[in-house]
Amino acid sequence: MDVFNVTADADVFTCNAYLVGGDRTVLVDAGAWNGVIDAVEAHTETLDAIMLTHQHSDHIAQLDAVLDAFDAPLYAYADHPQRAGELDEGDQVFIGDEAFDVVYTPGHADDHVSFVSETTLFSGDVVVHNDGAFDYGSFGRTDMAGQSRERLIGSIETLLDAIGDDVEHMYAGHGDEFHGDVRDVVETALGRAEKRQPKYPN
Repeated sequence: MDVFNVTADADVFTCNAYLVGGDRTVLVDAGAWNGVIDAVEAHTETLDAIMLTHQHSDHIAQLDAVLDAFDAPLYAYADHPQRAGELDEGDQVFIGDEAFDVVYTPGHADDHVSFVSETTLFSGDVVVHNDGAFDYGSFGRTDMAGQSRERLIGSIETLLDAIGDDVEHMYAGHGDEFHGDVRDVVETALGRAEKRQPKYPN
């Protein structure tokens, strides 16, 4: 399964949008960079689906443009005018060459889901490898309206229950991708979140 961060060259604030190749070519999140379409087209002419982890602006600002360019079905937890299918806890979706369980992980966003396969985690913003706050095992911010640290902690615990020992690839909405002991990264993020300290104290 080939995974490309198609917003890696962005010069604006955006999430990581991942193009996943294989039996089913899927874009996980669309990002906020207007170069995302060209970046996707550098790898493929068609998309089989677009799947959203959640609908914060940095993840969907270019969604309508991507949908227009590729005419692919959109799957999301929350409603969207162009949504073709709903993602819900316990669903299974195919991304690239693998089957992924949909895990509902609110706290950073009410509509947040993560995708977990036997080898790979697309964690959106609930857990990230590194960011401006922590270098190893960070978590989504919960200091804005509609967010909840308590729900986020519960979601990270749910995610740990869903992750097997063989999951060794993590693609998060921000920061770098991670290859190795994904459970340890998630457990580290959980420990930090449980301290209830501000993620960005300044």
